[in-house]
Amino acid sequence: MMNAQDIKNGTCIRMDGKLYFVIEFLHVKPGKGNTFMRTTLKDVVDGRVIERRFNIGEKLEDVRVERRPYQFLYMDGEDYVFMNQEDFEQQPIAKSLINGVDFLLEGMTLEVVSDTSTDTVLYADMPVKVQMKITYTEPGMKGDTATNTLKPATVESGATVRVPLFVSEGETIEIDTRDGSYMGRVKA
Repeated sequence: MMNAQDIKNGTCIRMDGKLYFVIEFLHVKPGKGNTFMRTTLKDVVDGRVIERRFNIGEKLEDVRVERRPYQFLYMDGEDYVFMNQEDFEQQPIAKSLINGVDFLLEGMTLEVVSDTSTDTVLYADMPVKVQMKITYTEPGMKGDTATNTLKPATVESGATVRVPLFVSEGETIEIDTRDGSYMGRVKA
C-alpha cells in the first residue's frame, strides 16, 4: 500500500480491479479545504485514459512492475514468442498486448512490462521509431513533390503506410509505430 501523496509519473496502481499507470499528477492545495492529488490514469489493458482525484493520506494499492528487453523470435498460432534478453527464457505474448504489432519483424527487441507479483505480462512496447524497406508502392511521377498528397505503400512487415508521392519502391523509410505514420526517408 502507498499513500496518495507518493504518486509519481509511471507509478502503477490497482483500482476497481484494474491496473492503471499514472500519466500525469498535480498536487493541489486549494485556499479552503483539504489538499488533494489530481491524476491522469491510463488503463493498462484497453488504453483508456481517465482523470481521478485522491485525498492526501488516502491509501492506494501499488503494483510493482518491471521493464525488460525481449527479442521477437517467431509466431506460434495467435501468440508471438519472445525471448528474455537476460535469462534467455521464452515467453508467448498475445497479439492484443503488443503496441505497434503491425511493424514487428523477426529479431526486433521490445520492452515488455510485467507485474512482478503475478509474473503476468501487462503489455509490450515497440520502439517509437522503426526503419523499414518499402516492398511495394505505385511509382511516383516526376515533379510530384509540390503537393502534400499521400499514397499507400506496403513495408517489409506487411503493414500499409501512407507516404508522399515521391517515395518509391525499395527505399527505406522511418515510421512512427504509435500511429503508423510516415516520418521521413532514411538516407543510405
